[in-house]
Amino acid sequence: MAKLAESIVDKVSIDYLRNQVYKNAYGNDDTPIALLDPRTLLVWYLFFGVVPWFIDNVYMLLGLFLFVAVTTKLAKIAPLVLFLFCVGIFTQSGYLLFVSLFFGGNMSTVVPLLVLTLKVAVVSLASITVFSGLDPDKLSNGLLYFGCPDQLSFSISFAYRILPILMEQFQNILLSYRLRGMAPDKTGFKGKVKYLIYQVKIIILAFYPLMLNTAKCSRTTVEALEVKGYRYATSNPRVKKMKLSVLKFTQRDVAFAGISIFYVISITFIALGIGA
Repeated sequence: MAKLAESIVDKVSIDYLRNQVYKNAYGNDDTPIALLDPRTLLVWYLFFGVVPWFIDNVYMLLGLFLFVAVTTKLAKIAPLVLFLFCVGIFTQSGYLLFVSLFFGGNMSTVVPLLVLTLKVAVVSLASITVFSGLDPDKLSNGLLYFGCPDQLSFSISFAYRILPILMEQFQNILLSYRLRGMAPDKTGFKGKVKYLIYQVKIIILAFYPLMLNTAKCSRTTVEALEVKGYRYATSNPRVKKMKLSVLKFTQRDVAFAGISIFYVISITFIALGIGA
């Protein structure tokens, strides 16, 4: 039990959280998903992020879930992100089964809740797969290709790039809280539980000053961009053409798109055949 508590304390440390966030955002450049063209990934995500909401066939949703689970494995998602995904799936739909049974429901609610859970799971895994395989530049160029406003695409790209700064500021805020306070003793199981509660408490308290620091960094960034002629660059067609020139379809994109289309068509016929 003591080893379990010590392991939990290590997992919620700020260094572990920072490493997991960095790994998921910047450490997947060599995966098969990251090597694809951003346009291919965005079109793929448009299908797997929208179409599942209009499907009520359990077998087809299960097939789509298995496919996006494989792509998530290929994307080498950080364990922390997968853990949060599992917790989110349960808190959004899984608990409804227990609530319905507790208040006089029966097992007939299992199928509708399973459909809802599969829909959320497919869309969530597709989002994790795509955005872990796109670095800020690829994501911005892909959005620009599909006519996304320059300001919006830059904002999304900037949110990715400012992530290391935010994590560093977050760690500094946590250190300042620890310097001003006294952490509980970690001796024994009870002490480790108290220390875990203390860690969670200061993490929550650190979010408000982090928001203020983020607003300050955003203002400084806007002023620097205006000085360097950001508005002129966004209105210059040659700049946009230069950004889009790095996009290039490869045989890998054709193979990925072909496999996805073939699988979706196959699972559709299989699901219809089982349903009939």
